[in-house]
Order: sequence, then structure tokens, then C-alpha cells
Amino acid sequence: MFDYDKAFSRNIGWVTQQEQQVLRNKRVAIAGAGGVGGIHLLTLARLGVAKFHISDFDDFEVHNFNRQSGAFMSTLGEQKVDVMEKMAKDINPEAEIVSFPEGIFEHNVDEFLQDVDLYVDSLDFFALQARKTVFKKCYEKNIPVITAAPLGMGCAFLCFMPGKMTFEEYFRFEDKDTEEDQLIQFLIGLSPAMLQRTYMVDETAVSFKERKGPSTPMAVSLCAGIAETYALKILLNRGEILCAPYGLHFDAYRNKFKKTWRPFGNAGIVPRIMFKIAKRVVYQ
Repeated sequence: MFDYDKAFSRNIGWVTQQEQQVLRNKRVAIAGAGGVGGIHLLTLARLGVAKFHISDFDDFEVHNFNRQSGAFMSTLGEQKVDVMEKMAKDINPEAEIVSFPEGIFEHNVDEFLQDVDLYVDSLDFFALQARKTVFKKCYEKNIPVITAAPLGMGCAFLCFMPGKMTFEEYFRFEDKDTEEDQLIQFLIGLSPAMLQRTYMVDETAVSFKERKGPSTPMAVSLCAGIAETYALKILLNRGEILCAPYGLHFDAYRNKFKKTWRPFGNAGIVPRIMFKIAKRVVYQ
């Protein structure tokens, strides 16, 4: 028989009994149920969060096996939100999960974010329009946002808080005319330190034109650890919150950690130089 207090009793000590009940009643939205999205959901479920809105229009395929929590031979062809909802409820049968299997668009973003305390960005790197839609609406609704990018064998982390620098102010997408250039803006904003750049062994694995890139399971796991620690701090209102224009980048392969700072977002001189270099590399 499931018992919430017993199931998450080992959290006590790092959180109080009262804080555990606070987590139990918080609602978190996660757009994307694949690599980082799946492990975000399961980690938050094990933390004791019991209310979720999740979205993904995709099904599990063989090429998801290297990093996605719900990808198994037994789930091939199944919709990601269905699989991940089942896995989360296998941790907490009492969990309240609302799924959005068509993805997130202008017509359903308000419903997706209704009564949400935190949004965890887990959209595919190339899903730029959906990301813009959700981030803009989160800012309007005063919903904190965290995003953890699995890069190489590390994690680049950003947090956007109500009343602080916005997603658009940081990334400066409006400064670029094409979606291709905006994706480069997104990359250099996500990863100002570019710690992962030096150890890629096959650059042909990256193709902006084909919208694909390499990934590792280690990076996905690191993202969950960093992002859900921030989720805890935001949901319990304790601990220092480092938000944009600051960011964090930890790379386990290179044994390096960087605290990044972009006071003008991608409008600064250094990001402009990085953009030109990145564009030559990406579209060489």
C-alpha cells in the first residue's frame, strides 16, 4: 500500500516535514517528455512533487535509447507523455498529472500554465517558437522558469525569475532575422562558457540544417541534479537564486565549473563575436 510520508521519508533532513508537504502541493509544468523532460519529471516525483502538467507530441523511437528515461524496447512507438505519466505514477500513485499530447501552442499555453508554480523547460533545442511562446507567457503570469541544457558531458543552466531579465532580453532573438541565426543566438546564450566545445570528436554529428546533434546520458542526469535543486529552492523559497543574466555551466569531462554573466545578454560585444564564430562552425 502506498504511503506518501513513508515513500519520501528519506528526503527529510534536507527538507523538513512541513517543507515536504509544501512540495506535495506544488504544481510544476514540463514541456518536453524526452531526454531532460523525462528525467526532470521522475526526479521531481521522487522529490515528492505530486502535481504536474506535461507535454510532448512525439513517440519513443530507437534513437532515444541513449538518454531518455522512458525509452525501452517495450515502449517503442508509444507516446512519450503516456509512458512518462505511467512511470511517474509508478513512483507516486497519488500524483495528479495533466498531459498535453499535441504539444504547446498559443491556443493551449494558458491551460498548460494554469495554477503552475514553476515551469521546467525541456523542449527540443530546435523548438524555438514553442519555447518563445511558453517563456513569454510565464513572464506575463509571474511563473519562474528553469532551463538546463545537456551539452557534451555537462550542463549549462539558466533561471528566469519574475521581475528580472526576460528570456528575450537575454537571448535577443529580435536582433536576428532568420530562424537559423536565432538558433545560434540560443546556443551561445545557453552556453556562454562553451566548455563542451574542445572535446567533440566528430563535428559531422552536428547539423543545424538537419536539426540534429549528439547527446550523452551523463549530461541529461547532470541537468536533472542541477535543475531540480533549483526547483526545490524556488518552490520552498529558500537558498540563493542565481538568475539571468547569470548562469551556471559544469562540465564533468573537463573538470570545470563556470559561473557566467551576460549583463547585456547576447547584445554584448563578446556574444557578437561568439555568434560570428559559431555561425562559421555550424554552417561550414
